[in-house]
Amino acid sequence: MKEKKNGNGGHESSHDIASANMVFKDNALLPMLYGYDDAHLSAIEKKFNVAISSRGNVLELRGGKPGIEASKSVLESLYAELKHGGEVGQAQVDAAIRMVTQQEPSEEKTLFDAETVVKTMRKTIKPYSPRQAKYIQALAANDLVFALGPAGTGKTYLAVAMAVAMFNAQKFEKIILSRPAVEAGEKLGFLPGDLKEKIDPYLRPLYDALHDMIPVDKLDRLMETGEIEVAPLAFMRGRTFSNSYVILDEAQNTTPTQMKMFLTRMGERSRMVVTGDLSQTDLPKDVKSGLSDAIRKVEGIEGVGCVRFSDVDVVRHALAAKIVQAYDEWDRKKKSNSLRPVDDAV
Repeated sequence: MKEKKNGNGGHESSHDIASANMVFKDNALLPMLYGYDDAHLSAIEKKFNVAISSRGNVLELRGGKPGIEASKSVLESLYAELKHGGEVGQAQVDAAIRMVTQQEPSEEKTLFDAETVVKTMRKTIKPYSPRQAKYIQALAANDLVFALGPAGTGKTYLAVAMAVAMFNAQKFEKIILSRPAVEAGEKLGFLPGDLKEKIDPYLRPLYDALHDMIPVDKLDRLMETGEIEVAPLAFMRGRTFSNSYVILDEAQNTTPTQMKMFLTRMGERSRMVVTGDLSQTDLPKDVKSGLSDAIRKVEGIEGVGCVRFSDVDVVRHALAAKIVQAYDEWDRKKKSNSLRPVDDAV
């Protein structure tokens, strides 16, 4: 009996091959759903090991039952996105596939899930992975949220999006974005320019996220009035944040003293988000990260949420996820002493 691999790396016999049809009522949406030269369909075929053929507004899917069901879920999600006026490109296709393949058996999240859609002043932002969906829900439900994981998982971007959405809904009067400048010691004296010119390069990712979500003229006005503030962590000392949405980015580069100082700035009607990647700390080897220290001490407190991302949640170029995996694997081997000392000199 002939066998072939299914979309999950297992095997299925030829007797397990099934077929199903999907009918889409709005023909005008089909070119975007199928993609140029059926590129979107091809991506789904490759991922789930199915064959998809189109006849007008009817798609026939052939393959293993799990692959067909997964493909149908992806296509239904993308079609719903188009019906709601959204766009479907390769990024959205990848996201829909990720939502299906990574979700828990008891969950069924789509790109257009009302609980996980964040509407900012310029765009509507949707999760690109089940973990991002959980993160958005945690941001909506908790007064303090920690987001841990590698770059490219959307930790900071989604936190800023939620801040802008809640500010726009008048739930908070101010947005404060902060990160340690350069390193935990914030040694900026060697850089040219005045204080703002020294600091701005290290706050640029926060500015970029804001520009993506707020019209330029309005953002400039809000920053002039102080309703939106972007500042290094050193500027947080001695302050209390009331009626504010506060984000601390790159928190792995804080010391325990700095982290305690930041967390205890929380005032009435405020919310805080702390993001960081514990594998990318710039602290001296003998200095403990304030982020890891805080997680151990406060994670179990009611009202504190913690979301941990991994390399499978990286939503940048597909190669970025593989690079993260390669570095993680290297670190694991190094910790287990399986790498020869000469390898570090390569």
